[in-house]
Amino acid sequence: MVGERDERIALAAIAGAHGIKGEVRLKLFADGIASLKTKEALFVGGDERRLLSVREGGKNGAVARFEGVSDRTAAEGLRGTLIEVAREALPELDEGEYYFSDLMDLPVVADDDGEAIGTVVAVENYGASDVVEIEKPNGKRFMVPLTENAVPEWNEERLVVARDFID
Repeated sequence: MVGERDERIALAAIAGAHGIKGEVRLKLFADGIASLKTKEALFVGGDERRLLSVREGGKNGAVARFEGVSDRTAAEGLRGTLIEVAREALPELDEGEYYFSDLMDLPVVADDDGEAIGTVVAVENYGASDVVEIEKPNGKRFMVPLTENAVPEWNEERLVVARDFID
């Protein structure tokens, strides 16, 4: 389900400099470097920059070069910066598909009585299925698989969790 809550979606973050010619190491949030190569406009720390090159860089990583970043000092200055794309540049989703960002910050309620439980603070995938991490008002966190029996429904306004899965 696509919401209009985010104008940009993070595809990667800059982990640091790579070499002396302005290349940066990326931690990828999307599926491989193809997600970066196919985008006409990328935002680096909020500024639109052209991607000059990108290549594989190890597990969940890549090495990239952006316009306007020509030396190691400039590359190091971007450490921790997000690489984002405009939401409308992302492909349309099929029924039942979602972007992780659609779930972030959603209020979570119990399925039996609608009691407020907390907020989605992270979405992960450990292989079997996607998993949401929920933070309760007291700061305690717990995880719930994004399966139909654990999360019977969700939309752009809330995520409903089965009582048996609430910690």
